[in-house]
Amino acid sequence: MKKILFYTNQFFGQIGGEEFAYQEPFFKEGKVGPSNAMAPQIKDGEFVRSIICGDNYFAENIEKSLEFIKAQVEEVKPDLVIAGPAFNAGRFGIACSEVCKFVQQTYGIPSITGLYWENPAVEMYKQYCYIIETDKSAAGIRKAVPLIASLAGKLLRGEELGTPKQEHYYPKGQRVNVFHEKDGATRAVEMLVKKLKGEPYETELEISVYEKVDPAPPIADLKTAKIALCTTGGIVPIGNPDHMYAATAKFWKKYPVEGDCLEPGKWESVHAGYDPVYANESCDRVAPYKVLKQLEKEGVIGELYPFLLTTTGNSTSVADATKFGQEMAEDLRKAGVQAVILTST
Repeated sequence: MKKILFYTNQFFGQIGGEEFAYQEPFFKEGKVGPSNAMAPQIKDGEFVRSIICGDNYFAENIEKSLEFIKAQVEEVKPDLVIAGPAFNAGRFGIACSEVCKFVQQTYGIPSITGLYWENPAVEMYKQYCYIIETDKSAAGIRKAVPLIASLAGKLLRGEELGTPKQEHYYPKGQRVNVFHEKDGATRAVEMLVKKLKGEPYETELEISVYEKVDPAPPIADLKTAKIALCTTGGIVPIGNPDHMYAATAKFWKKYPVEGDCLEPGKWESVHAGYDPVYANESCDRVAPYKVLKQLEKEGVIGELYPFLLTTTGNSTSVADATKFGQEMAEDLRKAGVQAVILTST
């Protein structure tokens, strides 16, 4: 039997919820959580060890976590690694994908995870490992398990895989020559005819479609406008009192600003996507409250909203970012704010 190494988080590892999000990685022999459902469907492999790690711990200690993964891989010598599935969980999705990428690139061992299409880890990692398409939440586990098991079986047996669509994983950006009985021009015309007739057809070149947002009308008179400052740069009061995530944020916060700037020593960056050294020297470099305060004094703008709205944009999902924006907009409308300066990194 081929050997399978499994990775999961504190929740699916059945040790607890968010209160165990800082759990350091450890292992259990055999199966745990979702691998119990996968095992009967993977006839060519056996789950020999399961690694469990808290989502927050992994996100904030990636190098240490991967050192632990490395030790397990070198001891177990697995033929396949399966992580998750993580569905639309941002932190968990990145952890699963990072584990798969590390194992695939370091040891050449095929690795599989499962994510919802909107999980930020899909775009970040799909070229490095196999990411099965899943539903949004863990309610879709029954659909995800057979898909992961089917791909796992083929990889363990060394079978030739079908197209990403046939195997239900996200395309990895690799071009493969495929021989077809009809040339491209003929196939294109046939698809066009089907489209004109309203008949179903399957494109051979999928183009990404993004939601378009109409810009707001310009401010009529800046000299009377109330302006607010928002940032996705992870700027928070020193000590991070509300435990803002370093990546894959799940909330935003509003903090009052005293004085004319984000005073050094009272603010810091918790963002894990850039080097925070210079931001921590002066957080105004990321969230320029000082500049806007000066514009207020000069009469360029009417009034500066005396609060900083902040979150971490690093790997935050589109769904969560949309939710944050709607909540922030509602808060600012109630405060009479007419325009927002949104800074990133």
